[in-house]
Order: sequence, then structure tokens, then C-alpha cells
Amino acid sequence: MAAGQFKAETLFELMNKHFETDEGKELCKKVNLVYQINLAPKKIGFNEVCYTIDLKNGKVIKGALEGEKPDAALSFVEDDFVKIAQGKMNPQIAFMRGKLKVKGSMSAAQKFTPDIFPKLPVSKM
Repeated sequence: MAAGQFKAETLFELMNKHFETDEGKELCKKVNLVYQINLAPKKIGFNEVCYTIDLKNGKVIKGALEGEKPDAALSFVEDDFVKIAQGKMNPQIAFMRGKLKVKGSMSAAQKFTPDIFPKLPVSKM
């Protein structure tokens, strides 16, 4: 991985802060799923960095959960992940176009929508 941070890192930091709010806690109760996010700089499957969005315990960690399988593992090119998080790309359309790969529960994957991300100003990305 080249020097510099994934833009998604900023988003994950904001999610951790969001989970501490009442709105974030309510979201976790509603969704109650664990997603493994695999982000690649340019092509899915190459040089991926893994994150876990744990909507059962309200936290995002870098890496996979130890000893626990996610409800769904989702693989993206980072730019497409950020577009989905910002609501600029529909996850179902991304999946149909091959911009999103899913392993695990399809019903859990269908609950992966921009609604799980905190609303943020475009300047933050």
C-alpha cells in the first residue's frame, strides 16, 4: 500500500464517534449486523485493507474480528465504497455492475446502505 491514508479511514473514525451518540446507538440496535469491509486501491482482490464495521457492539476496527465470522464480507475499490457511504452510488447497482463483491448472507448485505453511515459534509472526504 502506498503512503497516505485511505479516505475511508476518515469515514471509519467518524463512524466510531457516531456510534457513541444516541442516534448511533439506535442504529446499532436496528441493524445488529457485523460487516467485514475489504477495500482495494484500484482492483478488488488486490492489496486490500480489511476493516470490520460491528453494528452489534457499535465500533469499527481495522482488521477482521478474531474468532467471529461477519454476517457479510463486502469487497470494494475504495472510491466506490466512499461513493456508497456518501449516498452517491446505490449498493445494489454497484453489486450488479461488479463494483461490490459479497460473501456471506445476502440479506445482511442488502441492509448495507448509506443509512448506516453518519451524514457528513462533502469537504470531509
